Amino acid sequence: MRLSRSLIPTLKETPAEAQIVSHRLMLRAGLVRQTASGIYAWLPAGYRVLTNIARIVREEQDAAGAQELLMPTIQSADLWRESGRYDGYGKEMLRIQDRHERELLYGPTNEEMITDIFRQSVHSYRALPQIVYHIQWKFRDEVRPRFGVMRGREFLMKDAYSFDIDHKGAVISYRKMMLAYMRTFQRLGLRAIPMAADTGPIGGDLSHEFIILAATGESQVFYDAAFEAIDYTSREFDIHAEADLARFYTMMTTPYAATDEKHDPALFEKLDPSRRREGRGIEVGHIFYFGTKYSQPMNFTATGPDGQPFHPEMGSYGIGVSRLVGAVIEASHDEAGIIWPEAIAPFRAAILNLKPGDAACDGLCERLYERFGAAALYDDREERAGVKFADADLLGHPWQIIVGPRGAAAGKVELKRRVDGAREEVSPEAALAKLLGV
Repeated sequence: MRLSRSLIPTLKETPAEAQIVSHRLMLRAGLVRQTASGIYAWLPAGYRVLTNIARIVREEQDAAGAQELLMPTIQSADLWRESGRYDGYGKEMLRIQDRHERELLYGPTNEEMITDIFRQSVHSYRALPQIVYHIQWKFRDEVRPRFGVMRGREFLMKDAYSFDIDHKGAVISYRKMMLAYMRTFQRLGLRAIPMAADTGPIGGDLSHEFIILAATGESQVFYDAAFEAIDYTSREFDIHAEADLARFYTMMTTPYAATDEKHDPALFEKLDPSRRREGRGIEVGHIFYFGTKYSQPMNFTATGPDGQPFHPEMGSYGIGVSRLVGAVIEASHDEAGIIWPEAIAPFRAAILNLKPGDAACDGLCERLYERFGAAALYDDREERAGVKFADADLLGHPWQIIVGPRGAAAGKVELKRRVDGAREEVSPEAALAKLLGV
């Protein structure tokens, strides 16, 4: 993508309405623009980050055996009356009527709808267990939307739903999703910690929220350093092996971990001081086991091995995909701008042409741009070098390939790594080999 012809409207000044780092940087870097209170349009660079996060989430859900589907955003109020949640959900639910005066709602979550789909489709225990998921826009009418995409009214979420024959099977599904989540967050370059949580309006009696560490986080968190040493992406745990899942779950729930709401100072003080960790955190995911909370009132039954009907056991599992964009920025930035983890950056590299019109600079930049393709943003603008450096740092590209007249004449480029500012002068071929492996 050529920056001179791209919709990446960077800002020099911080908008007055932006209260936290991620909101300020997302506006300044041209990732989003607000269209209404708590509702944002995702511009090209921001949307690339969003799709990169969704891709990783999708890959880990698929690896766990979950099936992707897509449910509508508009739901019937009658389904929510069946579960008993329609009147109790509160003003966060956007209630609407169609032209025939049928009561509808813009879905904040999908437990009722997926239960209805399964009760129409699954009639025997032989069809279970199953886990399904989708990545879909939700709406919750926050009384005070703030902090940009961190607490907006419209947001992109991955929500999954499990259906099992009995409690034992439901626990296996729950643990499977917990491992999938930890692998997802690690691939996103985040350190996440599962912490026991209240179930809230979803319901049930088992719940964990996933907290990533960030200095500007909304919650105070306390945890055991044991979480820092685990490689969740390794083959140590087979996500389809019950024994491995049990061992993983024990490892996740035994060390101390709590937000300030559930913090037990006396228990925390029993830890060796060298293992005590304290900081701020942001919730980016939440999982729930709630048994028959929905299948029973909605009369979803299947025939069991004994020929008798039973209500399947259920769980639900959410990841805030759009919220993660803000959370990553909160956890990874400096005074100059965003520092994207390579896995989700909108572009792997920025090619900075410091003197457009110079034959050597133009020729070298064009050759690099052709090799990188969509993986690079080519800053071909007629701007001062300082402006280009500032925008590249603001946008947070993992790498900058800097092409100036002297270097181009000598067949060299300067390679800058965003995370630590390290620079080296290399040949264009070496830069390509390092960044693209070619």
